[in-house]
Amino acid sequence: MHLLLLSNSTNHGDDYLAHAIEPVRAHLAGRALTFVPYALADHDAYTATVRRALAPHGIEVDGVHRHADPAAAIAGAEAVFVGGGNTFRLLARLQSTGLDDALRERVHGGMPYMGASAGTNIAGQTIRTTNDMPIVQPPSFDALGLVPFQINPHYIDADPTSTHNGETREQRLTEFLEENDAAVLGLREGTWLHVSGDVAQIGGTAVSPRAPGPAVLFERGSAPTEVSGDVSALLTRRPRFDAA
Repeated sequence: MHLLLLSNSTNHGDDYLAHAIEPVRAHLAGRALTFVPYALADHDAYTATVRRALAPHGIEVDGVHRHADPAAAIAGAEAVFVGGGNTFRLLARLQSTGLDDALRERVHGGMPYMGASAGTNIAGQTIRTTNDMPIVQPPSFDALGLVPFQINPHYIDADPTSTHNGETREQRLTEFLEENDAAVLGLREGTWLHVSGDVAQIGGTAVSPRAPGPAVLFERGSAPTEVSGDVSALLTRRPRFDAA
């Protein structure tokens, strides 16, 4: 498989995909891109945003929603980008249209897959570690399962000076591990995970001044661990869900 999983699509003060344009270009290698805009409500406007961002780099963008048979469009795609937005809405639409199965088949067959935010969430085994509100109810929380672990895009470190008494992201992911035995990779803003075959590498630079590194790994029975560079060992994990 060839995956480029971005934590976010836009860094503060930058244009859409500007912070990751070089790895995006390398990942696509001149291929035309089929864009899946289902995580947002306005599919045409969302596709136009992606097209404007990539046109200067010679990358053609086609919205899958414009096809009478979206699954057939995926079957003929050179590369796919699943954009961010609401993860529940995205997964519900993929499952109702059969695009989840179509994507799995093509990606396992070698088609390059790119995701951002919600599109990165669904590359994991389930969407149980998304940050989003369940504005719709998908038939299942089962995601594409392209990697054998969970991903938490937009990972935010707790601010020790904050007076907010709500749960931190670390606390929420720790609760997930109380019920599930599955590694969770928290990708900070400005970073991404690149997977090619059996090699997984973390790239990018976290934009938060509080961030000690690009990513943090959560595992049951262990304290959170800062990770960077090669994380290929994650591809050998065997998750167990509802394993309290």
